[in-house]
Amino acid sequence: MNAFLYPICAAISLLALGLKIITLRTCRSSPTQLALIGNFFFLSVTFVVSTPVVWAAVSEAVGIVNFSGLLTQSSVILSAACQQLVLLHLSHEPSTAWRKSIPRLAGLALILVLMVSLFFQSTSMEEQPNDFALTKAIYYPAYLSVYLIGHAVNQVDVGIMGWRYSKVAPTPWLRRGLRLVAIAMPCALIYTACRAADIVAGALGATGHPWEPLAQLAIAGTVAKTIGWILPDWGRYISRVWEGIDRRAAYLTLTRLHRSLTDQVPTAVLTLDAGTDLRTRLYRTMVEVRDAQWFLRLWIPPEVAAEARRRGEAAGLKGSALAASIEAAQLHAAIQAKMADLPPAKNPSTPRAIEPPDIAEELAFQRQLAKAFRAQKAVDATAVQEHTA
Repeated sequence: MNAFLYPICAAISLLALGLKIITLRTCRSSPTQLALIGNFFFLSVTFVVSTPVVWAAVSEAVGIVNFSGLLTQSSVILSAACQQLVLLHLSHEPSTAWRKSIPRLAGLALILVLMVSLFFQSTSMEEQPNDFALTKAIYYPAYLSVYLIGHAVNQVDVGIMGWRYSKVAPTPWLRRGLRLVAIAMPCALIYTACRAADIVAGALGATGHPWEPLAQLAIAGTVAKTIGWILPDWGRYISRVWEGIDRRAAYLTLTRLHRSLTDQVPTAVLTLDAGTDLRTRLYRTMVEVRDAQWFLRLWIPPEVAAEARRRGEAAGLKGSALAASIEAAQLHAAIQAKMADLPPAKNPSTPRAIEPPDIAEELAFQRQLAKAFRAQKAVDATAVQEHTA
């Protein structure tokens, strides 16, 4: 699995590193940004070198058997250090962040010193590009134990800090990214548990090969964390794409309602140029829906609103959903009355059941109105079919 999994993770990490470097060119550098670059760099080293072909080449170039194992696992620890620096600088003033980082960095430095020392005491004479951690668990448990302790403690720390700060982060995409970072923490714990089980299995004269695929898949959880770290930079582009898709969907939804109303009130329609942008078309559609609605007020039977409210409340509708149901019933009744040329003796003073406070709320409500109007037409069509049958 290493031959496929690690190159994929390496490609994602390198892509994240490249994107972060591009972002850094267009904004002021800061400890947070530099620490993120460090995080992606060390992740890239971890996964690139963990690829079996690269693993053997690196160890051979250095001249130390399984040196790639020390390099990759040290990079994991250094990546965790960078992640802690990111979260500390996000949630504290610079002076406080550096003060709080000192004991963490000191602990990680101690972990690295112990790892290096134990590695050279336990270096074997055979290269292990496919199962280095597993083999080390069997024959050299001290080295792996130190690595696992450092890895687990720091991943838990990162997960907790990420979750806490996500609750107060100033931007939506930063909150989402930090939640994703925190949610990925269980993958690190699963990996740690698998490696700890390897040590126990080695002490009992067995191996951890049965659960090795689970350990490798848990490593892939790093991909989710990597995505979480880059979301704040690139989330706004996702928002723009989504806004375009949502605006198109809103326009298509309102167009059906608009057509039904303006067929009866053609004077409400303003002809737009062929090249008019979608935002302007959507806004004009909203205005024309309301203009047509006010004109059709003269054809709304006075009892429709009360009956629609009664039926809506009986169906459990509340708030804007109830208001949309009432307005849809009034519009449908008004169109029927106008088509039959049967104006009511009395009509309501307003066709509105709710007054949204801004354009965004107005658009959301009109989408509800369009759906309620379409549902009203469907109910009436069904009733006509049953009557004729």
